[in-house]
Amino acid sequence: MSVEMGLPVALPVAARPFEFRLEPHRAALVVIDMQRDFVEPGGFGAALGNDVSQLAAAVDPTRALLDTWRALAWPVVHTRESHAPDLSDCPPAKRNRGNPRLRIGDVGPMGRLLVRGEPGCEIVPSLAPQPGELLIDKPGKGAFHVTPLQAELERLGVRQLVFAGVTTEVCVQTTMREANDRGYECLLVEEATASYFPAFKAATIEMIVAQGGIVGWVAPLSALLAALQPALAARPPSAA
Repeated sequence: MSVEMGLPVALPVAARPFEFRLEPHRAALVVIDMQRDFVEPGGFGAALGNDVSQLAAAVDPTRALLDTWRALAWPVVHTRESHAPDLSDCPPAKRNRGNPRLRIGDVGPMGRLLVRGEPGCEIVPSLAPQPGELLIDKPGKGAFHVTPLQAELERLGVRQLVFAGVTTEVCVQTTMREANDRGYECLLVEEATASYFPAFKAATIEMIVAQGGIVGWVAPLSALLAALQPALAARPPSAA
């Protein structure tokens, strides 16, 4: 038992492909790109021709996960796929990809698409970062690429990452694979992630857990919340 917290060294989470052992105070919640530009009509996701309502299903489960994690005062990281106003960090190979109605940097109903400081680039209000939570702006799909994320996680002593966010097969999976290569244990919360293409989400989950969890683990939200109950119960009275 942890003498300091009165908690087990690890909290067991019913997950695939096998039980995930969550270590209190060594885990961070990472919420990937829950931005208006992806989740709401009029943003970059819609400009690509996607049905953005597909992502709405992940908002409430992510909020439930955030509320519990915040109650524990454990580290939270939010990411935004975003670019400088002059697009100096957006290579032509990215901006010119595909045939969208509007491209990165073009003006849409919520301002310039995926540009920092524009309304559409912000996290959806119900999931907005709180004071003290990390906010990482990333110019690529993965959250470790040319960002301070790894240095921040090392500063916090984090070795496990619990993932939520969008889209499952692109920025979430890319970041999980980056994290896996850097030695982090990764758990994806199934209801707290979504794709414009449900089949892509399902396929990504199978990729993650295949071959004994080659990328990481996947668990339903209910299993993670149940596993966190001992930690919630062990909070000092002033924190409850």
